[in-house]
Amino acid sequence: ENVLGQKFIVDLVLSADLQLAGQSDNLENTVNYAEVYKSVKGVVEGPHHQLIESVAESIASEVLKNNKLVKDVTVTVHKPHVAVEGKIDTLGMPSIFAQAKARMFACY
Repeated sequence: ENVLGQKFIVDLVLSADLQLAGQSDNLENTVNYAEVYKSVKGVVEGPHHQLIESVAESIASEVLKNNKLVKDVTVTVHKPHVAVEGKIDTLGMPSIFAQAKARMFACY
């Protein structure tokens, strides 16, 4: 895997308030899936990661950074053809990430 590379299958579940998009029927009021895909592709085809958890973290980070409407994202990175005993199509573990909450501090 480290020498030849590894294929991944990536599943995303995005959470966003899309009420305005539904009312306006305007692309500017929704999540641009082409941009989400570009973020995922950049991570998967970018620098090498040892762990699929690291790939998931990087994908979530990019998606949340580049899509302000997305409040949280569940990323599952599946590894097909895993070298384990038994018949398994893919292995993967869902990872959930959320936008950082803004905090306000008062100084007296």
